[in-house]
Amino acid sequence: MSDLSGELIDKRYQLIRLVANGGMASIYEALDTRLDRKVAVKIMHPHLAQDEAFVNRFIREAKAAAALSHPNIVAVQDQGWNQGGVPAVFLVMELIEGNTLREYLNERPRFEVKDAINYLTPILSALAAAHSLGIVHRDIKPENILISKEGRIKIADFGLARGDLIGSTMTAESSVILGSVSYLSPEQVQRGVADERSDVYAVGVVAFEMLTGSKPFIGESPIQIAYMHVNQDIPALRSKRKEIPQSLDSLISKATNRNPDLRPRNATEFLNELESIHVALDPRRSQMKLDLDLPVEPIREKLRAKVEKSENLEEETQVIQTSPRQVRRGEEKKQRTSRRVRRNRKVSLFLAIAIGVGGWYTLVGPGSRIVIPSMVGGSYKEAVSALTPLGLNNIVVEKKFDENIASGVIIGSRPTGGGKVDIGGSVTLIISKGAERYTIGSLVGLTPQAAIAVIEKYPLKVGTTSEVFSNKIPKGFVVTSNPKNGAKVERESIINLVVSKGVETIPLASYLGKSGEQALNELTDAGFNVESSFAFNENVVAGAVVSQTPAGNIVAPKNSTVVLVVSKGSEYVFIPNLFSIQESVAISTLENLELKVIVKKLGVKAVKRVTNISPTVASKVKRGSTVTITVG
Repeated sequence: MSDLSGELIDKRYQLIRLVANGGMASIYEALDTRLDRKVAVKIMHPHLAQDEAFVNRFIREAKAAAALSHPNIVAVQDQGWNQGGVPAVFLVMELIEGNTLREYLNERPRFEVKDAINYLTPILSALAAAHSLGIVHRDIKPENILISKEGRIKIADFGLARGDLIGSTMTAESSVILGSVSYLSPEQVQRGVADERSDVYAVGVVAFEMLTGSKPFIGESPIQIAYMHVNQDIPALRSKRKEIPQSLDSLISKATNRNPDLRPRNATEFLNELESIHVALDPRRSQMKLDLDLPVEPIREKLRAKVEKSENLEEETQVIQTSPRQVRRGEEKKQRTSRRVRRNRKVSLFLAIAIGVGGWYTLVGPGSRIVIPSMVGGSYKEAVSALTPLGLNNIVVEKKFDENIASGVIIGSRPTGGGKVDIGGSVTLIISKGAERYTIGSLVGLTPQAAIAVIEKYPLKVGTTSEVFSNKIPKGFVVTSNPKNGAKVERESIINLVVSKGVETIPLASYLGKSGEQALNELTDAGFNVESSFAFNENVVAGAVVSQTPAGNIVAPKNSTVVLVVSKGSEYVFIPNLFSIQESVAISTLENLELKVIVKKLGVKAVKRVTNISPTVASKVKRGSTVTITVG
């Protein structure tokens, strides 16, 4: 999309500069010229503005955020279509000057516990407000969490939100594709189902990344990452970082449980448990709680090199220093060595047996079967890249229509995600052919019987047949259909036919000798097109009809043309007696008779009168002739 900086949107928002450019829209810093304040204007890319589904998603984002009023949610102020300039679907939001949580995560290895909790508290507070209204965000990720320069945290982009207040037209599968796979809950990947607990899962993954410095799962493709979320538990925080309090580790593990029933029910419950942990870590917090009124303190970045150096020094110190207690323990260990050796031999024998049984189970027994990952929402290419490393090359494709899932997207598989198949077995991918639609062919000019035969070639139904007059289509042939030619319709749609009754005729009266004005008005009201011309006539008074084509007293097609010739009166006039008439009056009189006037002036009188006229008075001359008058 070209840079629209400098454009005036909706005669109100002056775009200043491009701030961000995404796959769906561009965001500009702008000036609200009406209220004289800076705002952020989100403009959908032109090629997506033609897609009704994307426009609906864009508008739904506005409705979702507008339904919420919370200090930690980006406020939406306006939405509309630019009518006066560059075509654009736009959204106006408050301008947040700062950075995203993703940028903070990129610049530092990980967060301190207290800093992470300070960030998570307003995030959960904002989601709690949304959940209380029945709105689920469904796309929580660091890119959608903004931190202003003052440290205020704001949640943005409710484009995937759904709830009773805003409606929901987005399908489960499309949400899987549009959402960020690293933060999707297992139920979103497997069933496309999302509720408040799905937001809780996403916040738990964000917390894991903040506290450990990395995402819980890393894969070569999105579908592999989604498979890990479905089939593997997210590692415990303390397995990555020992100093994490056990209570916080347990809470994040609970929030990221693969079973949604075992997670906190919503953000409010998650927030209450987090605040209890925070108070236990810092008892002073119970004295004053103003999390939503005081901005989060900005994080001061520490050089990573210093952190690594201090950690290395710590390790060296632990190696060099040895206490007397440790020396005594070493001596006790030597005395118990013989007993330990005998025990280890027994353990080794047990392990050898276990390994043998496990090898049989894995290579020959039931364990040799391969677990099929969930591929719903992915493409055929992604499915092949996920199945081939598992030793599955026999992939069968089955295509079927689906009203909600785009063409080429995987609807399901046999076996389904989580099912098992023998090595070398086959997997059937069920891929969407998109919505089932049939294009209406041209039926114009066909007989009703022929048109019905064309319609019945498809799984469509013939509806009613109506008749209309037509000047173009002969009587008894199809004029049009409803839906019209080229329309794409669903299976079992009803096609109605409109058949010609032929040309509509109406009586045409004769207007010879009648007023031309009357003829024009009456013929027009009757449904004729009238063309009028004017001509001199010695026998018909001026303004009356001289001739009419076609002639009157017949039946003529409606909307046909009637040509009228209206009389301009006689072509000749008589020279009037203008002697002793003032010059100006004489000239006006002659010009009214459509005569040209030449004036010859004699003497020095101020007011001159006619003393002679040529041709003479009472002469018969054609209109347009020249008359000479002498004045003096």
